[in-house]
Amino acid sequence: MAQPEKLQNRAMVLDSPRTALREIVRPVAAPQAGQVLIRVHACGVCRTDLHVVDGELTEPKLPIVPGHEIVGSVVELGAGVDRFAIGQRVGVPWLGYTCGVCRYCTTGRENLCDRARFTGYQIDGGYAAYTTADARYCFPLPAGYSDAEVAPLLCAGLIGYRSLVMTGDARRLGLYGFGAAAHIIAQVARHQGREVYAFTRRGDEESQEFARQLGAAWAGSSETPPPVELDAALLFAPVGSLLPAALKAVAKGGIVVCAGIHMSDIPSFPYDLLWGERTVRSVANLTRRDGEEFLALAPRVPVRTSVETLPLAQANEALARLRRGLIRGAAVLVPDKATGKRN
Repeated sequence: MAQPEKLQNRAMVLDSPRTALREIVRPVAAPQAGQVLIRVHACGVCRTDLHVVDGELTEPKLPIVPGHEIVGSVVELGAGVDRFAIGQRVGVPWLGYTCGVCRYCTTGRENLCDRARFTGYQIDGGYAAYTTADARYCFPLPAGYSDAEVAPLLCAGLIGYRSLVMTGDARRLGLYGFGAAAHIIAQVARHQGREVYAFTRRGDEESQEFARQLGAAWAGSSETPPPVELDAALLFAPVGSLLPAALKAVAKGGIVVCAGIHMSDIPSFPYDLLWGERTVRSVANLTRRDGEEFLALAPRVPVRTSVETLPLAQANEALARLRRGLIRGAAVLVPDKATGKRN
């Protein structure tokens, strides 16, 4: 294989918020100490990428290569890296660096580190043919999944899993927004013996049917009350008005988890909706422990992802379709492989 300094990296770059990504070609840099150089085989298109591109997350490194559901093989090891081998398949998630010494990092809460840096936001990500990553934050990936199938597990799956854990043993679970994360977590919840109630945009009968196919006891519009009181609700759709709706749907003692990194403004609501020891909380990023636990659990369920693959050069189209709610399951970019739908 050519030496890394002679390789050329094709990537899609965001120069400024609310503009289209542009394709660039530049030399591949050798990995620094502690890093791995990865040839990208697939990269999921996440709603967080939309928040970056649309300027709703306001502190990106610019220009930036988006993408944080990265699947690839190790091409070269930086100095000091011994946990991966050349050719090994690895995954790169959203969390790309933490300081390791702050009060959050030293108490098992590295996801809250004030000096954390994130893949595809402050660190160039996977909308590219090659990328580098801190080896400490990469994961070995389970067998039994293609590169495209495993990509959504690295954010939609991980954040969904962390959100689900926060509901404790809630039996009746509402999922608001039935996209990449919800279609994964619905399978985990059913595996755990929970009842799933899926909420979609009004008129989105295709997503409602998809939810029922994955075992949902009920699926309907987010404007419609569920047929039973819920014990917990996970909000994957970044729509602030869903929070009071979810509070109204959960029983006393229930919990509502806001699972996204960004949400539109939450409207005021009467205290009566919160009273009764209902709880509202958010999910912020992930820990490496979340990744290890979920990537071990997924094959046992087994979680099956529904993905639609597109060429890397069509990253703007993939983002536009996700923005309009036209992706069933998850969209995945592939640099140089055949594309199409896989259910």
